Amino acid sequence: MTTAPDRTDRTGRPDAAPRTVRRIAVIGAGPGGLYFAALAKQLAPERDITVFERDGRDDEFGFGVVFSDETLDGIARADPRVFAAISAEFARWSDIDIRYAGEVRTSGGHGFAALDRNRLRAILRQRCAELAVDLRYRTPAPPVDRLAAEYDLVVAADGIRSGTRAAHPESFRPDLDERHCRYMWLATDKVFEAFTFIVERYDFGVLQVHAYPYSATRSTFIVEAAADSWHRAGFEALAARELARGESDLASVRRCADLLAGHLDGHRLIPNASRWIRFTTVRNASWRHRNVVLLGDAAHSAHFSIGSGTKLALEDALALAAALSEQPTLEEALAGYEAERRPVVESTQRAAQASLEWFETIGRRTGQGIDRFAFNLLTRSRRVTYGNLRARDPAFVDAVDTAFGGSPGVPPMFRPLKLGALELRNRVVVPPLATFTSPDALPSGFDRAQLTGHALGGAGLVIAGMTAVSPEGRATDRCPGLWADHQEAAWRRLVDAVRAVSDTPLGIQLTHAGRRGATAAPGPDGIGRPLAEGWPLIAPSALPWDTGSPVPHEANDIQLTAVTADFAAAAERAARAGFDVLELQFGHGHLLSSFLSPLTNRRTDRYGGPLAHRLRLPLEVLTAVRAVWPAGRPLLVRISASDWAPGGTTEEEAAAIGRALAGAGADALDVSTGEVVAHQRPPYGRGYQTPFAELVRAATGLPTIAVGAISGFDDADSVLLAGRADLVAVGRAHLYDPLWTLHAAAEQNHTGPGARWPEPWRAGSRKPPGPNADRVAPRLHLLREPPPPVHRRWSPDLP
Repeated sequence: MTTAPDRTDRTGRPDAAPRTVRRIAVIGAGPGGLYFAALAKQLAPERDITVFERDGRDDEFGFGVVFSDETLDGIARADPRVFAAISAEFARWSDIDIRYAGEVRTSGGHGFAALDRNRLRAILRQRCAELAVDLRYRTPAPPVDRLAAEYDLVVAADGIRSGTRAAHPESFRPDLDERHCRYMWLATDKVFEAFTFIVERYDFGVLQVHAYPYSATRSTFIVEAAADSWHRAGFEALAARELARGESDLASVRRCADLLAGHLDGHRLIPNASRWIRFTTVRNASWRHRNVVLLGDAAHSAHFSIGSGTKLALEDALALAAALSEQPTLEEALAGYEAERRPVVESTQRAAQASLEWFETIGRRTGQGIDRFAFNLLTRSRRVTYGNLRARDPAFVDAVDTAFGGSPGVPPMFRPLKLGALELRNRVVVPPLATFTSPDALPSGFDRAQLTGHALGGAGLVIAGMTAVSPEGRATDRCPGLWADHQEAAWRRLVDAVRAVSDTPLGIQLTHAGRRGATAAPGPDGIGRPLAEGWPLIAPSALPWDTGSPVPHEANDIQLTAVTADFAAAAERAARAGFDVLELQFGHGHLLSSFLSPLTNRRTDRYGGPLAHRLRLPLEVLTAVRAVWPAGRPLLVRISASDWAPGGTTEEEAAAIGRALAGAGADALDVSTGEVVAHQRPPYGRGYQTPFAELVRAATGLPTIAVGAISGFDDADSVLLAGRADLVAVGRAHLYDPLWTLHAAAEQNHTGPGARWPEPWRAGSRKPPGPNADRVAPRLHLLREPPPPVHRRWSPDLP
């Protein structure tokens, strides 16, 4: 099944490989299946390709599809004839309109191209006919195993409810995540001029619309509602009747037309097999089974709010066709196709998941003003950021900056914030970063050097990390403490030393590690193993951290009373040592965190059971600390807002925990997630914890700190300007570069008071020139082309 490496076809290209893949069956004549068939036939005309489609040739399904410039570039290079045909019919525009609270905001410079999905299918069908692909309409595909026996390759482009995938779940191992919002695909004969998001509040909740033009006479119009809004709006009763295949829920269509009449301007909503559905995110552990491979929605799906499933399917088709002609065997071709496409798809799915969840929880943001709301919506997926929005449409970002209370040109991260009586010069926090350099439980020389470096590095607040309130509360045998006079004196000397060179506010985090204690310092893998000779551990319940950890003792009332007293005494010591800010660690599986989580607290007494009881000890500790911590000095609490494990803390509970802590005297909440149980499964990625800071902020009204995988200043600016948090904690990036904050200022050409360079370093405050920095490009065009307009609206009358 190999091809000689030096064999070429008559065009001089490498001969199509693998040569034994001559007979190909394609299940589904959607755009992905048709495009693959055309490309595979174009690359190897001798192939016998058959496409099976259960619907008729001229049956119409769906409305408009949107393309990215990347996808269009790929089509243009792969098949110029197809590109010429579809581009001749594109609706093109560059604006996004956000209609919210009776106002409209427009952001330009984005660039869109859309086309009627049925015209796309017709163009691809015509191309397949030109290439002699065998198209069999109204012909359901035979069982996949029979096809696999009769054909060299079976390409399953049979959609999100793929029968092929269902036939071999042991190979594909699908994960189908059905979400909560209901949505309905419609069209309208109102031709919108831009991609338009409509967000309307009613007595029953929020309706949102995703609308965009796709022809001279039509626009796509997707109506979406969160589950509770959908129920309260009466749609459940309207949708109760069982609908036949292809039938539309006309009662719901009429209700949507009535509710959204103000945005339709007398135009109608046009259904096409339109009914309420819930979006399903499709993931598969593998996309192939022997000589069967999945393509498009059968393999993966991404929420419509971030992009088109058709776009992904076309990109799949191109990659699969190319792999068949680049690899020497079918096995290598299918493996190469999946290896190439999976990272692209997973990246898109991460962005789509963030966008999907944003719309599912849109009610958290409907109290924002129009400018901040519009910015929040545009940056929901974390792909669009403050920086690239400014590059696309500076006037839009300037307007949001002004509405946020800042001056245009001053990055959000460099605006001041008042916490209690303390004025922070900027919104950047260096979070607690354990050094594990304290075998005697005293702050070490390395602690002093690290805190000094970070204080000089420009952040608005620097917090010393993981300081135990008692000997048995240490996480490791190399963590510092604050339970004795000599420790207080050592911290006092450290604070004085830092203050001698910097006026950056300093904080300290106090903790009791609970069942996560008595380990060695983490090794290269980041894991701390239990000490051979540790100390007794306490926890709410006798549950070890993992199978290799010792079983903790279930804490009794006397021990819990002592824990509360230890926190209060350590807080008094921290105040005398001169710290400006105190943080209590109620997250990451430490003792107070393990009382909050239902996964780790199995008690049946007054400290266990319902959330009000699980909150009892944390609130007792916070109340005792609040009583001794000086008024005006901020008191922060870090929580884990999600356990990332089934049965763990819910979003509703996280909000309730935040409200309880606010009521007990917390000045701000440091909102983290995870590390509560060893079997957690977090969806790691840029800013993946930020939505929880936004959740808690909306629920409590307290300032929140967003943490976790925030390492770029553009992301920090986006989080702050969108109102997802009031401060950003940047940890690992500050280990990589202790001057991260000042360097972020230099990168953004900011020199204001929020980015204060130490006087001895002021000469280094400008970004050093790089290679070719002094090169001036010559003029190479007789007449320069004007830059493309920032704002372009769609009109069928414009070229």
